[in-house]
Amino acid sequence: MTTLTIAKALTNGLRAAMEKDPKVVLMGEDIGKLGGVFRVTEGLQKDFGEDRVIDTPLAEAGIVGTAIGLALRGYRPVVEIQFDGFVYPAFDHIVSQVAKMRARSLGKVSLPMVIRIPVGGGIGAVEHHSESNEAYFAHTAGLRVVSVASPQDAYWGIQAAIATDDPVIFYEPKRRYWDKGEVDLDTPTAGLYDAVVAREGTDCTVAAYGPMVKTCLQAAQAAADEGRSLEVVDLRSLAPLDLDTLCASVTKTGRLVVVHEASVTGGLGAEIAAAVTQRCFYSLEAPVLRVGGYDVPYPPSRVEEEFLPDLDRVLDGVDRAMAF
Repeated sequence: MTTLTIAKALTNGLRAAMEKDPKVVLMGEDIGKLGGVFRVTEGLQKDFGEDRVIDTPLAEAGIVGTAIGLALRGYRPVVEIQFDGFVYPAFDHIVSQVAKMRARSLGKVSLPMVIRIPVGGGIGAVEHHSESNEAYFAHTAGLRVVSVASPQDAYWGIQAAIATDDPVIFYEPKRRYWDKGEVDLDTPTAGLYDAVVAREGTDCTVAAYGPMVKTCLQAAQAAADEGRSLEVVDLRSLAPLDLDTLCASVTKTGRLVVVHEASVTGGLGAEIAAAVTQRCFYSLEAPVLRVGGYDVPYPPSRVEEEFLPDLDRVLDGVDRAMAF
């Protein structure tokens, strides 16, 4: 076991993928000489050269468009969108071309590419640097969407995503980049699209992904101090959703609270609530509840902690679920 931050685990995972397959190329703004805004690609251009770690112009549509061409020619491009809110200039390429190429060609053509997106708030930045836009892509058939929450999943997840023949939107929780954890460099925790039970409990299931997993684990510890047992499920994959693991937990506890940073209306929590209610109707002791950001544009940094779900809001959701 090795102790790594999420950022360094990603660096090591990218390095391992590039050493294994010479067709893996990295592209993005400032990812080469600078090593990326969050230093995730630090040292990779020095070791693999400017032909494989490419500093691009500030043009997300151009970055993704070029990656499409590379993928069609047999490469496995990994592109970095510097901040979540910068992805929109490339949105047309992603939903109109990247997501549809395999279906359009009746399975004859695949686009094995990864789009890395640092996601979420909590770093004191402005709105275009702090968004949670995963629902757009999870709603788009043809895309795989995953969100890592630990160094272990970061290290193995990025390698699994690169090896996938389908396009993968790979979300990285930017305010957790410097969180440390143990990484087993020999064995992954689970498959790329598998949810995992991060903490076992009996009274209520709390499901989360990305940056909110740590918040929910902290909430579960606070609840335990008061005699309440919460089971925390790290969803890990948003498209596809591992409903088998989640529903097994809900069947056991009888309650579910879904937590995400994104605004509640139209968020992933709504889809999860509908799917779990359909599958687990006779096991539920309470309605599935959602805890998320408010339905407003991302606020100025000085009040972002009022917008983002915290331990108290998660526990309030659990209290409401237990009250039924």
